[in-house]
Amino acid sequence: MVSAQPAETVDTKAVSILQALDKKTKIDKTIYAEFTITQYGTDRKPGDSQKGILWVKGSKYKYDIKNQMVFCDSVNTWTYLKDANEVQINKVDPTSDKGSLSPATLFNFYEKGFKSHFIDEEKVNSVLCECIELYPKHPEKEKYHTIRLFIDKVKNQVAKISFLMKDGTMQAVVVSKFSANTPFADDAFVFNPKNYPGIEVEDLRE
Repeated sequence: MVSAQPAETVDTKAVSILQALDKKTKIDKTIYAEFTITQYGTDRKPGDSQKGILWVKGSKYKYDIKNQMVFCDSVNTWTYLKDANEVQINKVDPTSDKGSLSPATLFNFYEKGFKSHFIDEEKVNSVLCECIELYPKHPEKEKYHTIRLFIDKVKNQVAKISFLMKDGTMQAVVVSKFSANTPFADDAFVFNPKNYPGIEVEDLRE
């Protein structure tokens, strides 16, 4: 599939699919997802691949991937480097665009800021999906030019997200397990250094 941004017309099929997905996602109080991120070169050959786990509760999130864990309670962000037994603490920027792409918005970022176009039906790991291409309305602010969103046609949930980068590479996130509305305590999104003996703490908050 070759990406080409459509003319300034509304793709009613794409809008209808996204509205149905958005309606379902909005009732999810929490999200648990297991995923694999794969980098592809300009030749589309797969390169580095990493498995990860993501927990989301509103604007709070935590993810664990390879040698790094990130905790965010919507006020502070803790980035823990496993190999170094080191954590960096930063404040969440309150002026940042709340609609921007982040771990907390991975499954609903498409709500605004994009033009959408239905492409085709395609299988992701034997699951039949509807593929929609998303084009940022302000591409100059992004490193990608197109996002391909693959939505499980039966379960009506995100199965795969591909980011087509401006440098010709691609990053794909494939969701292998997804569950919603499992109760998570708020302190699950707060990093506790007491659980990591000998840890080095770098507090970058002002």
